[in-house]
Amino acid sequence: MWCRTLAWLLPLALAACTNWPTAPVPLHNYQPERFDGAAYVEHFKADVTRSCEAARRALLSQGYIVTATQPDQVSGRKYFQPSVEHHVQLEFRVVCASETADASVVFVSGLREQYIVRKIKESASLGVGGLGSLSLPVEGSMDSMVKVASETVTDAALYQRFFDLMGRYLEQAGAPDTRAPRAAGSDQTS
Repeated sequence: MWCRTLAWLLPLALAACTNWPTAPVPLHNYQPERFDGAAYVEHFKADVTRSCEAARRALLSQGYIVTATQPDQVSGRKYFQPSVEHHVQLEFRVVCASETADASVVFVSGLREQYIVRKIKESASLGVGGLGSLSLPVEGSMDSMVKVASETVTDAALYQRFFDLMGRYLEQAGAPDTRAPRAAGSDQTS
């Protein structure tokens, strides 16, 4: 009787001693959204089609692979490998919206995804009916990519360089003074 009661109480006692999290894990380096949007938007004196074509050319000129293109939006990706086991993918999404017949507003967002290489050791088993099985380590491994981070790029200077390059492509296409003046109070913050 004593052993049966102990066998029943022991798992409950161990479960009570475990440390269950009481609150969600805090997000480190998290910046609450301010929704000022200054870093992600620029106004141009060009129609939607010309603005998005300039965005496409800007991405192509920097080595991005254009993954989708429509008259009013463009997406492109570029891959980086800062170290042997670390890979980074940067994706730009550009949406062009009409303001007037000859002016547009361009919205850009960048998504940075980081991957690491995970190595998995392989082993082999040999089984013979009636005798059992034998597991032997084999010299070999498989590599797989594991996503470890995904975040929106908040670097205002990066977006400004992109918009500057877009403006140069619009000027080359014969649209002088393509930048629309900024509205008062729309200073750029990240």
